[in-house]
Amino acid sequence: MRLWGMSDVGAVRAQNQDAFYHSAGDEPCPFALVCDGMGGALAGNVASTMAVESIRDALSAALSAPVRPEVEPLLTRAVDRANELICYRSEVDPDCRGMGTTLVAAVVEPELVRLANVGDSRAYHINAQGIRQVTRDHSVVEDMVERGEITHEQARSHPRKNLITRALGAEAAVQADFYTVPRVEGEMILLCSDGLSNVLTDQEILFELIHGGPPEEGCARLVNLALSRGAPDNVTAVLIQL
Repeated sequence: MRLWGMSDVGAVRAQNQDAFYHSAGDEPCPFALVCDGMGGALAGNVASTMAVESIRDALSAALSAPVRPEVEPLLTRAVDRANELICYRSEVDPDCRGMGTTLVAAVVEPELVRLANVGDSRAYHINAQGIRQVTRDHSVVEDMVERGEITHEQARSHPRKNLITRALGAEAAVQADFYTVPRVEGEMILLCSDGLSNVLTDQEILFELIHGGPPEEGCARLVNLALSRGAPDNVTAVLIQL
């Protein structure tokens, strides 16, 4: 199994407030994280970096232990701890007041991939048959789509598309949603921030990863395509080839 990641500030923003991490592919349970920070000045970058580092450290220690714990409770504890740290920093540091971050995480077990998300950073499952968004965005427009008020196509350009309903650091308690995907050799999991998914369609992502060239260059192809479209936000992609 192989993992790659790439992040870019985009064509408009002055600072990259995304953060990501992926482990090595030969670890017993490889994992990857993408966070998209929000907040004034440097605060968004602080929140996303804190979340990635805190969750990375928690998962690395536990997944390398002789007896591997259950992954979903482990992820829940890691997310809760990261939320506590971000909330505390927001309270004691005036420069970080109101900061927060999204999260999407993937942990690869022997027979399946466990995914978790908070906010609108996404996980996609990709193979030769197509692409499927696995995670559900915690956003105002996603709620509007579910209520039948707008279509998915209208959501892409809706003026409220950047408003999320869950984030690490937003409240004292946060709830992640969990999903599983069967682990099938050769298939792919893509984690990305909304700077990618707001600019590229699912079919464009699918084409680039299946037909655009070697998988090790997949993240670069996606990020560069987003940049060619004007990339109004930071753009981050992590690709896992199972």
